This record gives sequence, C-alpha cells and structure tokens, in this order.
Amino acid sequence: MPAQFDTLVYSTEGPIATITLNRPDQLNTIVPPMPDELESAVSLAIRDAAVKVIVLRGAGRAFCAGFDFGDGFHTYDEVLTTDGKWDPGKELIANSSPFLGWVPKFMSLWNSPKPVIAQVHGWCVGGGSEMALCADIVIMSEDAQIGTPYSRMWGCHHAGMWIYRLGLAHAKELALTGRALSGVEAKKLGLVNDAVPFDQLEDTVYSLAERLCTIPLNQMTAMKTVVNQAYTNMGLGSTQLLGTMLDGMLRNTPEALEFIEYAEREGAHAAVARRDGPFGDYSQGEKPNPKNVVDLEPRKR
Repeated sequence: MPAQFDTLVYSTEGPIATITLNRPDQLNTIVPPMPDELESAVSLAIRDAAVKVIVLRGAGRAFCAGFDFGDGFHTYDEVLTTDGKWDPGKELIANSSPFLGWVPKFMSLWNSPKPVIAQVHGWCVGGGSEMALCADIVIMSEDAQIGTPYSRMWGCHHAGMWIYRLGLAHAKELALTGRALSGVEAKKLGLVNDAVPFDQLEDTVYSLAERLCTIPLNQMTAMKTVVNQAYTNMGLGSTQLLGTMLDGMLRNTPEALEFIEYAEREGAHAAVARRDGPFGDYSQGEKPNPKNVVDLEPRKR
C-alpha cells in the first residue's frame, strides 16, 4: 500500500521517487506535520532499493511559501508557547533537538545517500527556501521568487544553506536585506543550479533525474558524501545550531512582539506589507505567474 501523508504525496516511477508538498490552497506552507512527513518520505526513498534519485516539488501555485502563520500566528503555539506566551525554553528544546527540530528534518534531504533535486516554482520563501536549498540540485522556474523575508523581522538563517551556497558578498547582502530573487537572479548569483521557463521546468528536472539514474548509486553516494563532508568540515552543523538559537531569540524582542501585536490587530497582510514596503518586494513587488501551476502527479514519462 502507498504511504499516506497529510501534507505531501509520495510516489515512485521506476528509479525516481517524487515527494510533492500537497497543501496547494495554502501555497504549501509548513505546518507541524510537514517536517516529520518529509523526513519519513525521504526515509521511504532511501529504503527502497529500486529508487536512485529523489525529486522534491510542490503542488499548485508554489513550491512552499514558508511557515504557516496565517492563523493569527498561533499555528505553532503548542511548540512555542506556554499559557499563551512565547516560551524560549520550550522552543530551545524542540528546535535544537536532532529528533524534534525542523532543521534536522529538512536535512534528511542533504543527508540522504541518494541525490535530491528540488523543482522550485512560484513562491519559495522563508522556511520553504531553507527546505529547497537542503536539496543537492535546485532548479527554478525563471519567474519563481525565492527569499528570506524573516531577515527583516522575526527570524534568522537556520539551515545555513543561504550562506554556504553563496560567496561572502551576496551572502552578507541577502542576510541583511532579505530581498527576493527571481529564478533568473538566483541562478546568476549561484544560489541555485538552473532557471528555466516554467513550461520546461518539469522536463528539465526529470530529464536530469533520468540521466543521474544511469550512474551507479554507489558512485553518486560517494560523490555526494565527499562534497557534504567538506561543508561539514566548514562548520555547517555549528552554523545551524547558532542560527536556530538566534531565530528563537528574535521572536521575543520588543520589535518582534510589536510586529505580532500589529499583525493580530491589523491582520498578517498589513504587517507583511509594512515590513516589505521599504524594499518593494514579496507582497509589494514582483510576483510569480499565478497561472504556473504544478499538477499533483508528475507526468508519466
């Protein structure tokens, strides 16, 4: 029987496993089950001897629009609060744990012995960008938008991939501004591997996956491992731990508390508009083409 998940769909065709985030009406925003289910789906692919390559994608109009804070910022109350107030101890225990934290769940993509290709379209922001950049190869549609709006309020780099995929100049600029990048600019800066027109995205991703499948899995595992180890030696793990700690701290600053109060009073859209207004991006700027929609099931090849 196929595995049943609430927030994603897992499927295989020959040696390719596809993990499709499946909350299209919510732009595949991240809710508590999703990181656990992602890790479980990756585990299924790893354990399946017939699978050689994993594709990660999102159904509908977006890859993933980040963590879901649409419910008055209360979606994560069970993880973040005690008696209605933010609990730094509770968040520390949850997010710094290799068993509970969402960064280790996303890092199942990085740690998989089988290569992972992220197929990115629409919005890929915040935690969604962290997830995508944990893949080995990232291919975007040209009109897609990727960024870290949390750089401006209520967050910090967690998985660290924005830092390690970029050179110093661009890593520092984007960490400070959080500005959005189109697929074209993300490719130009070296953040992602390629950017193609949306109508070529799926074929580009799966054609690459099929070519990778012609290589012995032990070869791909060895080559992935030696590259990963180089970044481990550069301190990737300690960067992720520091980012997680700072992210938790930044949720309880006076400015962050005022941001949440404003969002609850005026609505999340108003708070986001005020945050992004000086930069003219995300809700205030260029947007992905809403007609670019990914079907739940990839085309049979």
